[in-house]
Amino acid sequence: MSKPNLFIGAFGARALRCALLAVLSIVPLAARAEAARADPIDTAMQNCSARADRSSTPGQVQCIEAARDAWQQAIDSAMRSIAANAPEDQKRGWAQSQARWLAWRTEEQALLRAVFATTRGSSYTITQANVLLQSVRDRALAVRHAAARFAPPAPAVVAASGASSASVAAFGGSSVPDAPAASSPVAPRSQSEDARAHEERMRPCNSDGACEHAQFDLRRYERALRDKLPARARPTLMRAQRAWWLYFDATSPLGTEAERADLIGERVATIKRLSETVGSD
Repeated sequence: MSKPNLFIGAFGARALRCALLAVLSIVPLAARAEAARADPIDTAMQNCSARADRSSTPGQVQCIEAARDAWQQAIDSAMRSIAANAPEDQKRGWAQSQARWLAWRTEEQALLRAVFATTRGSSYTITQANVLLQSVRDRALAVRHAAARFAPPAPAVVAASGASSASVAAFGGSSVPDAPAASSPVAPRSQSEDARAHEERMRPCNSDGACEHAQFDLRRYERALRDKLPARARPTLMRAQRAWWLYFDATSPLGTEAERADLIGERVATIKRLSETVGSD
């Protein structure tokens, strides 16, 4: 058996490390837990990044963009599932959330161009691609989770007892009639913690310590980013933040308090990353 080619190249190894660090630096804790479960899209991106013919900066960006396209397809699939299975009020809510997300993404791309225009060095091309990827990945995980909540339950799998009897007979045993099905009703499934959390009344953010703290951090890093941006780019930040808050207002009522805090946390991580990137060499 031939040995696998482990050579990536010095530049490729540096590029891969930059890509992985960029992802980890902007992924909130909840999303990192998802990453730990090795989603096939994440695995495919890692395998792509490790290829020798993807060791250059353009090659690494190509892997990231392929992953972003795959996560976008996951969003589209989950939204179709929500439209098919969710109650009417939830359908409307998620449709509005998606429209707000798309509007925010347009403003966000303008902000990223303004931020990365202040940087020098090819490694920031990878960082920019990762920031673009992360917002799509975060959205895909959120709508996929919602789609799973609304999906109809999978049909119960009934064992084919006749096949078992045939197997016994094949080994020399006597075939016996199948046992009749139990007449007692099946106990209803207990409600999951996630389902109960979605039914609980959501407190205002100023009554929820996690939400209030996350908003404080967001305002702090937004000020830091605004102060570092060139004056001509600051309106771009204002437009992106205004669009994000509209997205947040449309989306947070659809989830739980923990999901609301995670949503803000995702934004905190991105704004913090951008504030640390402005003007870097």
